[in-house]
Parts: sequence; structure tokens; C-alpha cells
Amino acid sequence: MDESTLAQWITALGVSVDVVSIGAELDDRWCLVSLPDPEGGGAAVWEVFWRQHGDRFDWARFTDEQVACYYLLGRLAYGQLVLGALHTSEIAAEHASAAHP
Repeated sequence: MDESTLAQWITALGVSVDVVSIGAELDDRWCLVSLPDPEGGGAAVWEVFWRQHGDRFDWARFTDEQVACYYLLGRLAYGQLVLGALHTSEIAAEHASAAHP
């Protein structure tokens, strides 16, 4: 998974696209942004955080784009579970049908 496919997975979870910003910092959204390596090593880093009133909350930095995407997807999935919008039985059923087509 990468930034280009993350939006599809977010939609599949039933999360509104208005809650996520990929590639830009926007208030009242979970953000995934790519930045140059702050230590000057040349490689990019990815940051995931909730932005509100210009401040960052629950901030995490990753050196691997795929790990950052999975982290954000996991945060969003957890939020859906807490809201009751996603049920583990649905996930198990989807997993079973994918494993045994």
C-alpha cells in the first residue's frame, strides 16, 4: 500500500474522505504527509497526525511509506470499530470469502 492506494482502502472502511488529507496538512483531519529527511539523509519520511487548530496531535513519523499508510489505516479502522460502524464479524466474513473464492 502507498499514498495512491490508501484512499481506496479508507473508502472501503466506510470512512468519509472529509476526515483524511493525503499529502497536505488540513485542520480537523488525519493527515499523511511526506517530507524530506530532517537529518539530511536524502530519503523521505512520512508523518501521520490529527491536525486541529493548526496543531498536531497523535503524531508519528515513519521512514517507510507503506508502514505509515498501514498505521493510518489502522487508526481509522479502530475509530470505525469504536463508533460501531465496523464490526469484526464483517471483517472475518470478508477475509474468509477472499481466502476461499
